[in-house]
Formats: sequence, structure tokens, C-alpha cells
Amino acid sequence: MLAASVPGLLAQEPGSRERTLNPYVTGTSVLAFKYKGGVLVASDTLGSYGSTKRYKSVQRVARVNARALVGASGEISDFQHTLKDLEALVTEDACHDDGVQLQPREVFSYLCRSMYQRRSKMDPLWNSLVVAGWEGGAEGGRGFLGTVDLLGVHYEDDTVATGFGNHLARPLFREVDTTQLGEAEAVKLMEDALRVCYYRDKNSINKFQIGKVTAEGVSISEPYSLSTDWNFQSFRNPTQFSLGSW
Repeated sequence: MLAASVPGLLAQEPGSRERTLNPYVTGTSVLAFKYKGGVLVASDTLGSYGSTKRYKSVQRVARVNARALVGASGEISDFQHTLKDLEALVTEDACHDDGVQLQPREVFSYLCRSMYQRRSKMDPLWNSLVVAGWEGGAEGGRGFLGTVDLLGVHYEDDTVATGFGNHLARPLFREVDTTQLGEAEAVKLMEDALRVCYYRDKNSINKFQIGKVTAEGVSISEPYSLSTDWNFQSFRNPTQFSLGSW
């Protein structure tokens, strides 16, 4: 009776599992780029229920192992499902007890195949994922950075972003050669980009986490806020040059 009375809810056989048919609780942009000595990945901590800023302490950047981390925008529950799959993969790898860890490129390849397989079944995971890591040792090692979306479309680059970050933050990254920045300069650039995303994306909040991957391992900061300035002329009078608007 419930399935028949609620629009969009499909009738389920007893014991069957219901899939995510549409994204409900979602996260916005994930930003990432390589710098000299590592890779930075950042996002805010908001889980939006439609246009409502419902959950404000959702971690969307997560550690995979000592060499890789993953960030996600899109449906939060689907990202949690992906994290469980990755946890099982890392556990299986640890059971071999041979001292070899999954490389970031292998984690990325697994996620690309997983996302494309779900898309091929017409049952996609509603996420865009960013995988960052470090390959090799401190000497001669290098950062890895790639992204894959719900269709399985994927690529690697020195800078990546999901959601509005593609339009708002990535142009800032392209103005400089991020691979030549020191850590302090890289963090400042990331914070500038996060600030712009907060100004311009209504589904963002001023509470961020930055994940870092270097030869020493993976670290994720505690959530923190950035200083903001709302006295820009375009903020005070946004319709100045929009005749006929409210």
C-alpha cells in the first residue's frame, strides 16, 4: 500500500534491497591539485537535503590507505557504499601480508570499473569521485590525481574538480603551475579557491577539510572555517546591471 501511495517509490519484493533512484542528500564540489611534494584534496562538510543545508558535519574526503585518499561529491549514501567496498578491498590486500599496498592508480582503476559497471546496469552510483595518492618513495616518487563520474568517464590531470568547482576553482588553479608550489603556497591557493566556491555556490558552507598525500602518508585536517568579506560591490547590489529584475 505504501509503494502504491507514494509517487516514485517502487514496490519491493520481501527481502529485496532498494537502490538509490535519485540523489537526495548530496555534497557539492571537491577540489584537488598536485603540488611540489604531494597532492591536496579539499571539500566542505555539507550534506544538502535538496536546497536545505541539513547535515553540516559530513566528511567527504576519506583515507583509503597510507598511499591514497578519495573525495566525493553527489549522493552521500552512495559514497558510503563506495567506502565500504574500498574497505573490503584494502582488508583483502592486507590479508596477503606481503608488505605490498594498493597503489593509488590501482584504487583509481577499481573505482573506474566499478562506476562504469553500475552505469551499465542502469543503476549508477550518483557520485563524482576524486582519487589522490603518492606513488613511489620520497626520492623519485610522484603524486597521482584522477577523477571519475557516475558514467565511468575518467581522466588524470595535475588539477581536477567536481561540480561547480570545475567552473569556479579550476581556472584559479590553471593560472599557476601548481606542481611547483610549496606546501604553504598550495594551501593558500586551495583556501582561496574554497572561499570563491563558498561565495558563489549556494549549496556550500564555510566549513572545510583539506586532505594531503605525501611520501610520508595521508593526513586530513579537522574542519575549519575561512575568513570572508561580503562588502564587494557586486554582493551589496547584485542586480545593479540587471534591468527588470527584482
